[in-house]
Amino acid sequence: MASAFKLEITDDGIALLTFDNPAQKVNTLSAPVFVELSQIVSDLENRTDIRGLILQSGKPGQFIAGADLGELSALSSATAEQIAEGVQRGHHLFDRISRLPFFTVAVIDGHCMGGGTELVLAMDQRLLSDNGKAGIALPEVKIGIIPGWGGTQRLPRLIGVHHAISMITTGATVSGADAVAQGLVFDIVPTAQLISEARRLIESAQNDTTWKQARERRQQPLGMSADQVAFTFSIAEGFVRSKTGSQYPAPLMALRAIRDGINLPLSDGLKVEQQISREIMQSSTAANLISVFFKGNTVDRDPGIDLRAHPPREVARVGVLGAGLMGAGIATAHARRGIPAAMVDTDAGRIAAGLKAAAKVVEGRIAIGRATTEELVSMMALLSTSTSHQIFSDSDVIIEAVPENEELKTKIYGQLAQVMRPDAILASNTSTISITRMAKAAPAADRFVGMHFFSPVDRMALVEVIRGEKTSDETVATTVALAKRIGKTPIVIKDCPGFLVNRLLMPYMAEAVLMLTEGAPMDLIDKAATRFGMPVGPIALHDMVGIDVSCFAGEVLVAAYSDRAVPSQMLRELVNSGRLGKKTGSGFRRYVGPKGKPAPDPDFDPILKKLQTSVRPFTEEEITDRLFLTMLLEAIRALEEGIVNDPAHVDMAMILGTGFPPHRGGLLGWSDNVGAATIVERAAKYETLGLRFKPPAMLTQMATAGKSFFPRSR
Repeated sequence: MASAFKLEITDDGIALLTFDNPAQKVNTLSAPVFVELSQIVSDLENRTDIRGLILQSGKPGQFIAGADLGELSALSSATAEQIAEGVQRGHHLFDRISRLPFFTVAVIDGHCMGGGTELVLAMDQRLLSDNGKAGIALPEVKIGIIPGWGGTQRLPRLIGVHHAISMITTGATVSGADAVAQGLVFDIVPTAQLISEARRLIESAQNDTTWKQARERRQQPLGMSADQVAFTFSIAEGFVRSKTGSQYPAPLMALRAIRDGINLPLSDGLKVEQQISREIMQSSTAANLISVFFKGNTVDRDPGIDLRAHPPREVARVGVLGAGLMGAGIATAHARRGIPAAMVDTDAGRIAAGLKAAAKVVEGRIAIGRATTEELVSMMALLSTSTSHQIFSDSDVIIEAVPENEELKTKIYGQLAQVMRPDAILASNTSTISITRMAKAAPAADRFVGMHFFSPVDRMALVEVIRGEKTSDETVATTVALAKRIGKTPIVIKDCPGFLVNRLLMPYMAEAVLMLTEGAPMDLIDKAATRFGMPVGPIALHDMVGIDVSCFAGEVLVAAYSDRAVPSQMLRELVNSGRLGKKTGSGFRRYVGPKGKPAPDPDFDPILKKLQTSVRPFTEEEITDRLFLTMLLEAIRALEEGIVNDPAHVDMAMILGTGFPPHRGGLLGWSDNVGAATIVERAAKYETLGLRFKPPAMLTQMATAGKSFFPRSR
C-alpha cells in the first residue's frame, strides 16, 4: 500500500510524524499501518538527533477514527490465535512508543477514537484543537468489546479511576474544557497554533525532567487500598448494571480489567487487559454488536436511490402541518439543524402548545449540559407559525402530521394544493395508511411520499421513507437526504400495510394479547420479552402507545393480512370501555402517582374473564417463541415481497424503531444465530395456531441449503 506516514526531522531536532493514509477518507489503524508505524518507531528508537516527536493527522478536522473497519468486521469470525495476535500487536507497538527516548506530543484536530485514543495515551502529552469537533473517546463497549490496546490501564493512570470508569464504560466522548480539567489533554489550542504549541512543550521538556518522572509514575500501581477498590468498583458495577442489565457484558468486563489491573505495575496490568480483551472478543455478544455496527454503516451509506441519475433537490424551507406531539417534534428537528420550519394548526392554543413542546426539547438538553441558551434562541427563531396554509407557499417540503385519519388527511391535501409551489414535495407522517392510495388525493402523486417519524421525535433516530407506486426517484432521494440532514436514519420502504416496523411489531403485540386470553399472566409475558432484551414488554407497550392506536393499527393489518393476522376483541373491548392505556390512567394495568407507575388493576379482571378462552400454564420458552417467531416470519415475508432491499434494513429498522436488542444481532441476525433449520423446527410446534407460524419459502430454502441472511459469524 502507499505510505500512510510522513516523517520529517526539522533542523532543531524535532520529528514531525504525519498520519495521512491516501487510500482512506479517515485514518484508521490496520495491520499494514501497524507494520509501517513499527518501522518508523524502530528508526526513532535508534536516533540520537531527535529532541521530541509531534504526531499529527494530515486530514483536516479528523485525527484517527480507530481500528480499520474491515479488520474489525473480521473479529466476528477470527480464531482465538488471530485475536490474540491482534491484541498483542497494538500492545507491543504502543509500549515502544511510550518508551521513546524523548518527549512526545499528539496534536488532535478532530475525532480521536478507540485505538487512536490508546495510541495518544502512550504519548507524553496531548493538545486538542478548538474547532468544536475535536474530542477523545474509547467507544469499544458500544460494539461489545473493551479497549484492548492499553486503554483500560493507561487512562486511569492518567485521569484517575472515576473519570476513566465513566469514559470507558459509557464510550462517551470527552472534549473541550472537560478534557483539560480531567488531565486528558494539556490544553485547547487554535488549530493553526497546534504545532507551534507542541514545539513549545518539547522545548520546555529539554530542561525539565518532570515528564520522565510522570512516565515512571504511570508505570506504577495506583496504590488504592482494598477498601477504596471495593467501594469504588461496587458502586460502578451497580451503575453499569442499572444501565445495561445482564445482556451487555463489555462494560462489566472493562470494569473488571480496570479493577484487576490498576493496583499492579503497568506491565502486569496490560497483561490483565489482554486476557480479558481476548475473552470478550470471542463472545457471541461482541460478534452480534459488531455485525450491528456494520449494518448501521450499510444503512447510513444507502441514499435510497441512484444519486447519479436522480440527485436530491436542495431543501431551504420546510412546512409542518400539525402542532401536536408529532408535528411539533418534526418542526423542532428541522429548526435544531438550522432549517427554517413553518408550523400550522387550527388555532392559536394548539400552536402555543406546539411551541412550548419545541422549547422543552432544547430546555431538557440545556439542563443536562448538552445545549446552550443561545441554541434555544436560535432554534426558536427558525420556527414560524400560522393558522393559515398560506405560510407554506415558499416551502420546498411540506410534512403533514395530522391525526391518523385518511379522510381528514386527503381532504387537507386538496386544500394544500391551492398554496403549494408546483414543485414542492408533500410528505405524510402516517404510520399505517397507504401512500399509494392517498397519492390519488395529493397535488402530484410523483411528489408525494411517506415520511414516518417515530415518537418521541427528538429521541428516535428512525424515519421510514415510504415510496408509493408513483413516487418519483427524485422525491425519494430528496426525502432521504432531508432526513439525514436532520440527523435521522432513513430507510426506504415499499408501500404496504403497516410499512415495515408496524407490520412486524403488531403481530408480536397481538400475540401477547392472544396468549393473555389463553391464560398466560401479563407479567410473565412482559418478563419474557424484557429478558429477551426488549426495552418493555408487549402488554406494557400497548398501554404506552395507546390502546386505541394499537387497536386501529391492528385492524388495518388484520384487513390486509387476513390469512394470518388475528383480530383482537380484547383491544376493541378496552377502547369501548375508555381504557386507552397510560394516557387515560388505565388499560391493561392502571397508572398511579405523579409519574404514572403501572400497578395491577382489579377493574381489568372482569374484562379478561369475559374474553379468556382457557387457563393453562405457559413456559417462558413458549411465550418467547410465540412473540418473536411471529415477528421474524413476517419480516421474512416482507423481504420476499421486496418491501426493503437489504436484510440489514430490517435489522436496523427494528433496532432503531422498536428497541429490538442489538446484542441479538438484530431480528434476522438472531435468526442466523439460532439457525434457519432450528427456526423452522420451532415454528412447526405452533403451526396449528394458524398460518402466521407457517415458515415462508425463503426460510425453508435457507434451512435446506444451510444458508443465512448475513455472512456466518462464530
